[in-house]
Amino acid sequence: MDISHRKVNKRIRFQDNRGQALSNREISVKQTKHKFLFGCNAFDFIPHTAQPSEETKKITDMWLDLFNFGTVPFYWGNYEPEEGKPQQDLLMKTAEYLTERNITLKGHPLCWHTVCCDWLMKYDNDTILQKQLARIDREVGNFKGKIDIWDVINEVVIMPVFDKYDNAITRLCKEHGRVKLIKTVFDEAHKANPDAVLLLNDFNTSTNYEILIDGCLNAGVPISAIGIQSHQHQGYWGLEKLNEVLDRFSTFGLPIHFTENTIISGSLIPGYIEDLNDWQVEDWPSTPEGEERQAKEIEEIYRTLFAHPLVEAITSWDFRDGAWLGAPSGFIRKDNTPKPSYTMLKDLIRKEWWTDTVVRTDSEGYATVEGFKGDYQISLDGRSAKATLDDNEDLTLSL
Repeated sequence: MDISHRKVNKRIRFQDNRGQALSNREISVKQTKHKFLFGCNAFDFIPHTAQPSEETKKITDMWLDLFNFGTVPFYWGNYEPEEGKPQQDLLMKTAEYLTERNITLKGHPLCWHTVCCDWLMKYDNDTILQKQLARIDREVGNFKGKIDIWDVINEVVIMPVFDKYDNAITRLCKEHGRVKLIKTVFDEAHKANPDAVLLLNDFNTSTNYEILIDGCLNAGVPISAIGIQSHQHQGYWGLEKLNEVLDRFSTFGLPIHFTENTIISGSLIPGYIEDLNDWQVEDWPSTPEGEERQAKEIEEIYRTLFAHPLVEAITSWDFRDGAWLGAPSGFIRKDNTPKPSYTMLKDLIRKEWWTDTVVRTDSEGYATVEGFKGDYQISLDGRSAKATLDDNEDLTLSL
């Protein structure tokens, strides 16, 4: 697979702080962060920042050894279970902890019919919409600079026909229609942070989602990237489906984020189950055979998506077994030991797709750096400089 678009071939002139060429010197070039977003939900950091322990530190340290991109939960019903009392302090503390460790963050989601607030139901639709927009202003504004990527609205294809229980957001979607509601909440998020990356996110990868995206773009919705969920609890999609989905959604020319990618290492949910949430079992163990299968399938997914020029991010769901649905979906087991998928992905991201090299300058101080796009620490004789290498234009760097 061609991954040349993930790399730079950059001619750099190295000089001292007086502008004199550093001739015939060996320069250390060490990558510190990928431009590509290798992610996972970061839910495990919430208990760690609230009440750290040896166990939470081990879990979060292992997470940090692997990923550079974390999804933080803003499910409205959990975030603000009582009107006017959002759980902002804990999530702000979590966001600060992660950004201090150079992790890019995404908030998920700002608008969704599931895990919605029961207290909204006492209001009429006009008031519900006002409160939804105020909620967007509050979260996007308060977290600006720490969280600048948002899943603005989630699972809209099913939203107006969702009938498992009554909820305030489905009421809005029925009244206003999908595209109008999407445009309203996107415009509000864009107003609160014009520089934010704003995603439309859905698990429905059918033509219905394509039609919805097309309608949104025609209506001027400021979609920054298309979010595609890929929860594969009923079995691995396989390359044919993965490439077919990529081909169809690439026609829009927008960046693509695989926002919720799940591959399990145990038994599969039967195919007759339509809603994964309906699968409730007391115990869902990981198996040695399943773990080997999981590692192979995740590797194939990551290699395929990393090679695709429009894909900017992959977010796995979850990090640790037993989270959503109790599934063996993590990279580490319930006893916090790494599974083969963890070792495989760490080797892929931190070794095969990582740059740690030494270049030698010529008589005029020039050297060419070949490496993966991202952030670097460049050093010589105890002096160092930080640099972002994401294009092939010449650069002058002082050490």
